[in-house]
Amino acid sequence: MRVLLTGHRGYLGSVMAPCLLAAGHDVVGLDSGLFAGCILGPDSAEVPSIHADIRDVTASHLVGFDAVIHLAALSNDPLGSLAPEITFDINHHASLHLARLAKDAGVQRFLYASTCSVYGSAGEDLVTESAPLRPLTPYAESKVRVEEDVTAIADSGFSPVFLRNATAFGFSPCLRADIVLNNLVGVAMLTGTVRVLSDGTPWRPLVHARDIAAAFCAALVAPVDAIHCRAYNVGTEDNNVTVAQIAEAAATAVPNSTVDVTGETGPDPRSYRVDFSAIRTAFEGYTPQWTVVAGAVELYENYVRWGLTEELFTTRFTRLAHLRTLQTAGLLDASLRFQRVGAGRD
Repeated sequence: MRVLLTGHRGYLGSVMAPCLLAAGHDVVGLDSGLFAGCILGPDSAEVPSIHADIRDVTASHLVGFDAVIHLAALSNDPLGSLAPEITFDINHHASLHLARLAKDAGVQRFLYASTCSVYGSAGEDLVTESAPLRPLTPYAESKVRVEEDVTAIADSGFSPVFLRNATAFGFSPCLRADIVLNNLVGVAMLTGTVRVLSDGTPWRPLVHARDIAAAFCAALVAPVDAIHCRAYNVGTEDNNVTVAQIAEAAATAVPNSTVDVTGETGPDPRSYRVDFSAIRTAFEGYTPQWTVVAGAVELYENYVRWGLTEELFTTRFTRLAHLRTLQTAGLLDASLRFQRVGAGRD
């Protein structure tokens, strides 16, 4: 199958591209290069690519593909809260534009990377895909809007599926240090203490980047009629954990580190546990392989192996800080577009 993978040089894309290649697909990437330099270790996302901002995609970019896997987005809550209008421009409007172009170009499958954070604050009950959507951030709201608007344009020739990923963790060549387990393992390694500013009680569903990639690979070949316009939570119930438990996993992985739950920011309203049974039923053989504890060990080993430093951790691998660095250097404008042709390629 010929697949266009947007955001192929990002945190998930750098893991997903090799997975798709290993499954025998013909993969072409599309990426603006915002995070092209955020590499720790070998870069494994070398596929033929289109250098383009997702907002500037044209019909010619979509011709000849059987499927689009759409990962490209502004991908965390602090960034969305800082610039909600840009978040909606990229995550919502550009995503809908991409879907319409894909439909017009005859692309049958459209796999969209959504998020379990669409459920917001759901309490103690396990939430299924039919649960009310209560997004609490611009990032989560943008994902809800895309699901609704792309569903509205689906038909017999254009079949979207929405994969609601749990909070990702795990090592990727294009590292992110601003997601919870990745961050806490890094803090433990660099300081010796895992500091939790909340009270540690909120629930989070976690899933390894490779298990996300495996879910997309499974969705790509699942019967179209069976998954048409469906949403699937991506993860495993075993990785529904509290923030305090995530901190303990980080401390266990990093020798001689301790946990300090300060509680200074109080309880976090984003708390939810997720039911993942639907994806196991829909995609035969799909079973996430990674536990939070194993992921913490993997992260620590790779941080040590590839020489993670505090400067890299807090600047290059923290999305918001990295974008501010590019803006300060005059490479990005206020809308997060590159100021000169070729910027972001290397």
